[in-house]
Amino acid sequence: MTDQTQRRVIGSEHIEQARQRGRIVFEVLPGDIVTTLAKETAQRVGVKLLDGPLEKPTYPRTDGKTAMQRGLYRRSARWIAPDHTVRRKVNRFGKLAIVGAGGVGANIAHLAANNDIANEIALIDIAPGVAEAIALDLNHASGITRSKSVVSGGTDLAMVSGAAVVIVTAGRARTPGMTRADLIGVNKRVIHSVGEVIKTQAPNAIVIVVTNPLDEMTVEMLRVTEFPRQRVLGMAGTLDSSRFRHSLVKAAGVNPADVEAMALGSHGDEMVPVTSLARIKGRALTEVLSANEIEACVKDAITGGGQVVALKKTGSATIAPAHSSVELLDYIRGAKTGSVPVSVMLDGEFGLENVVLGVPAHVGMSGFIQVEPLRFTDTEHSQLHSAADAIRDRLGLNRESVS
Repeated sequence: MTDQTQRRVIGSEHIEQARQRGRIVFEVLPGDIVTTLAKETAQRVGVKLLDGPLEKPTYPRTDGKTAMQRGLYRRSARWIAPDHTVRRKVNRFGKLAIVGAGGVGANIAHLAANNDIANEIALIDIAPGVAEAIALDLNHASGITRSKSVVSGGTDLAMVSGAAVVIVTAGRARTPGMTRADLIGVNKRVIHSVGEVIKTQAPNAIVIVVTNPLDEMTVEMLRVTEFPRQRVLGMAGTLDSSRFRHSLVKAAGVNPADVEAMALGSHGDEMVPVTSLARIKGRALTEVLSANEIEACVKDAITGGGQVVALKKTGSATIAPAHSSVELLDYIRGAKTGSVPVSVMLDGEFGLENVVLGVPAHVGMSGFIQVEPLRFTDTEHSQLHSAADAIRDRLGLNRESVS
């Protein structure tokens, strides 16, 4: 009988790690628990789950003299160890444009330059000298970072010309007592003015919207650019998921790497932290935390942005949103693989259409590829639909059109 202490909980992250190492077979030993998400991931990426223990291959025996000769040769200066690293193609953007050089935009530019993810980074802001100063500062740092990215700054929106990706952070930030929805009117005008320029100057770009209220502003960007849904994305799920994971880490007293969790839906009060699929060291939340602790973590994730606003008093979060934006860039360029929470215009996925909502999706250099068909609980599925209805109501949309 299998020792209960040796049982493994195999999650989607284990399947993804196996795929990255080039394995096409994953051995499931007696007593192992394979999550539903792991099975779905294995089917999607082409990794076969086989019941073990598998018969190990036999290797030809080598006589002592030959073995010694080979060993001595490996110690010689001529020996070069073979490289067994499984490589995947990681793209580098020709040009990345960032509209808005405030806290979020400046931090995105810093991280992007430091990670050398683009040949050129154009930073644009309406305030004279702000983007130029940050660009010069970042270029000065290249002598330390050795980054090949060249950063330019200016006030002219035409600087987005030729960009592969345009990240839009421009707009008014929240102040204490404000909800994200309170920003719809003022930031809608910003999105429309920026979108008109992107439409003409960067007609082939992927647009990532960070401006709040994020889901609603992503709808507005789609309207004004008339780009296909594949090329207009909203950055929210990566940030909301990070906040949810942080809450679970604190509650369980574990390391950040021990937690896998995501938050979907609206970037706001209708956020849906998906508790049913979250895992702490491979175990379901209910095996580690009490119902009250889980509920507190969900609330902490939903109110995380507001907590920062309340403490700063003169602005909103900047560092975590910047990291979240760069994580989305990494998925687009292939530095990270798998699905990532991102806001996209839905076309029947999860029974929703004509609304932008945060969902788990696969992205690439062409933008959004497809939604990951995860299984949610009935409650979570209902929450997604409630979030969609709330976004439609705030924008005055119906279910048939966003025009």
